[in-house]
Amino acid sequence: MARNPAPFRGRLAVVTGASGGIGESLAEGLAAEGADLVLVARSADKLEAIAARLGTRYGVTVTTHTADLATESGVDGVVSALDGVRVDVLVANAGFAWHGEFADQPEENIVRQIALNQTALVRLTRTFLPDMLARGVGGVMTVASTAAFQPTPSMAVYGATKAFVLSFTEALWQETRGSGVRVLALCPGPTETGFFDAAGGDSFLQDGRQTPDEVARVGLTAFARNGGPTVVSGARNSLVASAHRFFPRGLMVRVSAKAVAGD
Repeated sequence: MARNPAPFRGRLAVVTGASGGIGESLAEGLAAEGADLVLVARSADKLEAIAARLGTRYGVTVTTHTADLATESGVDGVVSALDGVRVDVLVANAGFAWHGEFADQPEENIVRQIALNQTALVRLTRTFLPDMLARGVGGVMTVASTAAFQPTPSMAVYGATKAFVLSFTEALWQETRGSGVRVLALCPGPTETGFFDAAGGDSFLQDGRQTPDEVARVGLTAFARNGGPTVVSGARNSLVASAHRFFPRGLMVRVSAKAVAGD
């Protein structure tokens, strides 16, 4: 299939977790390429401000939907709101983490991580992917993490959910090859966003953090080139992500534990 030199222009992209960080940067990158947007997140005020800015700056149509995707009703609301709407691109970016020993974590936070990082992503992909395949055009980008490549003690649930996202996305990439639909897992490393504050503190993984714009640029470039199934943002992060191929898993777990300990 010949590469479309302008794969986003005139398309409608749904971006989850779009109220800041990587999600906001991905939305801006798509708008800059001429895509209309539906922005989804919990914060209505932030979404409206971003929508107004992107619509004015890039001359695209930007609408918002306020939803807590960690809840079944939140996902239901997005699915209902977009029923009958042609969605060309899904960017499943919304995610949540918690930093600390698993046994000490509130059960609510564990359940929310699984619901948001896995269940919502799968449900939204299942909602929009069949129509993309029927048309032979479109794409799904998931935002996984370099945490997907090895266990992450003190972020055990987060790392496990991102390993799920990576495996799920790579499987879909194989299933959809030759269909005209792009599938890509974007795997950032530590990034300067509100992620760390939301995870319970900002004192860990401070070295080598990228900006959200840097991560988004890598993801959208790979997506536009129909690359896949996976792209890792940053040379240092690529090295970390591939280390499991060369070292025993027991050693990788110990190294990972030290990296995320926050000492």
